[in-house]
Amino acid sequence: MLSQKSKMRIPKTWIPLLTKKIVDNLISKELIKPTIPVEKLKAETEELLLNELTVEDRLNEEVRELLKSYASEIEQGRMDYRKLFELTKQKLVKERNLIL
Repeated sequence: MLSQKSKMRIPKTWIPLLTKKIVDNLISKELIKPTIPVEKLKAETEELLLNELTVEDRLNEEVRELLKSYASEIEQGRMDYRKLFELTKQKLVKERNLIL
């Protein structure tokens, strides 16, 4: 589920339209031959697209949660939140081989 702080670059309302275009094009160009009902294929493709497009949003939320344990140090000025956020995010991206 997307949080209120979501920054997905493509509006969520566009996902069904994109899904339909992708699946319809793949079928019409005979690049795929569905072995499941087309509507089920579209639903699964929509879910996949949404998951891929929200990877960074979920990662950002995870980093925010991780940094809560350093709140007092950050508030006391011993740590820079923005820098710590970016370093933590970069570390997780590298560890998980994520593409953002």
